[in-house]
Amino acid sequence: MAYENGLTHFDESGLAIMVDVSEKKETSRTSIASGRIRVNKAVYEAIEQGTAKKGDVLGTARIAGIMAAKNTSSVIPLCHPLPIAKCSVDFTMLPEECAVEARATVKVTGQTGVEIEALHSVSVALLTIYDMCKALDKGMEIESIHLDKKTGGKSGTYLRKNITEK
Repeated sequence: MAYENGLTHFDESGLAIMVDVSEKKETSRTSIASGRIRVNKAVYEAIEQGTAKKGDVLGTARIAGIMAAKNTSSVIPLCHPLPIAKCSVDFTMLPEECAVEARATVKVTGQTGVEIEALHSVSVALLTIYDMCKALDKGMEIESIHLDKKTGGKSGTYLRKNITEK
């Protein structure tokens, strides 16, 4: 239920609340989010060639992103705990930008969506890349984390403008 201010996470008194989804119908829901980390040439090459001293950067970041999606409600205060059915985290190396793009796809059958889980997944995957490579470059920049697409639920499909489906 949206209140006068249009926000669902506040009651009529303005107090923060967890939204009551008990009356909502369970539907299949999917969210896709992405973001990037810009790195220097040494970091880019270490990731691409698998020579980072801490090990498999993208493999570790993938696992961290999946774990993040599964544990979102323990970090974001008003998120519902969800039985995640699927989470995948994929990476695209962008040599012309000296960047790595992370893309998370999260699926659930439930009464609320998985947008925050997908965004959290991407954020943690990119932070993991930073953590594993910070000895080579403390100036890395995490940027452009956003929701690309969501399906299911009462509001239906959302597709971010100016993106192409992969």
